[in-house]
Amino acid sequence: MEKQAMGGTLGAIRIADEVVEIIAGLAASEVDGVAGMSGGFVGDLAHMLGRNKNLAKGVKVEVGEQETAVDLFLVVEYGVSIPEVAVKVQEVVKDAIESMTGLAVVEVNVHVQGVNFRALPDKTEEEHRLK
Repeated sequence: MEKQAMGGTLGAIRIADEVVEIIAGLAASEVDGVAGMSGGFVGDLAHMLGRNKNLAKGVKVEVGEQETAVDLFLVVEYGVSIPEVAVKVQEVVKDAIESMTGLAVVEVNVHVQGVNFRALPDKTEEEHRLK
């Protein structure tokens, strides 16, 4: 667990990797078109069973002395433009990390792991209502 150290006149400031992961995960999840974060099969299963309340789910970071790289694993909503959502996620995550931590973000890699299909209304139900 590498920590970020920044020099100050009063002492060192350290930012844990987990803090950067949480910032990235929360920023990404606020982008329209992102259905959620994907933590892989085991992580998703644990989340469904209520055993995982990890806010950094679906995020991996590498933090250096003054910069960081981020990998995000997302599930997007059906019907959105995946490239547009991915670019927006990259921009929002980069801005959030840089403004909150002072670290330079060298890359934000977006891995789309799935598509969320919203429940479509049952056509037969609608047809019955119209009659």
